[in-house]
Amino acid sequence: MLIVAGCNRGQNIADIPTPASIEALGTANALTAVAPPEGFRDSVSFPEVDANLQKLIGGRYLVTLEFTGVFTSTPRTTNAKATAEVWFNQAGGARRVVVDINGELLGKTDNNFEAVRLGTDSFMVLNKECLNAGPDTVTAAGLRAGTLVGGVKKAIPAGEKATLNGQEAYKYNFTSADLNLPSIKLSDGGTVEATGGELWVAPSVNAVVRFYVNLNVTNAVIFDRTLPVDGQVIVRYDLYDVGQITNIAIPNGC
Repeated sequence: MLIVAGCNRGQNIADIPTPASIEALGTANALTAVAPPEGFRDSVSFPEVDANLQKLIGGRYLVTLEFTGVFTSTPRTTNAKATAEVWFNQAGGARRVVVDINGELLGKTDNNFEAVRLGTDSFMVLNKECLNAGPDTVTAAGLRAGTLVGGVKKAIPAGEKATLNGQEAYKYNFTSADLNLPSIKLSDGGTVEATGGELWVAPSVNAVVRFYVNLNVTNAVIFDRTLPVDGQVIVRYDLYDVGQITNIAIPNGC
């Protein structure tokens, strides 16, 4: 016997729910199962990855930027890597910044320095020489990840949770248009495209604990270098030792 199920009397076709797809249900269930807490469920905004760190008593973060490619419109290859590790102690008003540069970033080749701020005093060791005065010393000691690599203007939950760097964190997705990249400026016709990346946020401290993005760039100026470049850029940021106080002292040599 063939049974045909029809509408109940008075019911319209439009009233009958459309079956949900297996893929959509899977995504919805994943997001619900690991939904971030209130205030972090719809989206987050961290245009500077180190936002809100001033509210932590202490911690440390590591920033890396790498480039591999060529100078625009030339066959000449170039590559560079810059790392900045920062320790901060809010209670003592102290910061320690260690920067290591290899290649042609920041307009220089193979450069490194250590800078320390203790209250209102700043010190820097550059090329084994101690500097304890001047605007360059103050700038170096105040170097921040947000001004170096920027962050993400808007990101939405990805349905993943993990313990990263000792913090319960939630993963967020973003697009190229969502990025804030102060270190990359485009010349005429230049482009920047994110080919992969992640943003992980710890709601308990309202801070980014991990951010990375891989970029393809054309006709781009990185860190105000003289010539534009084409190639691949990798940006990475990790926050460690959240809430821990590190003893920060005047650098050796000063």
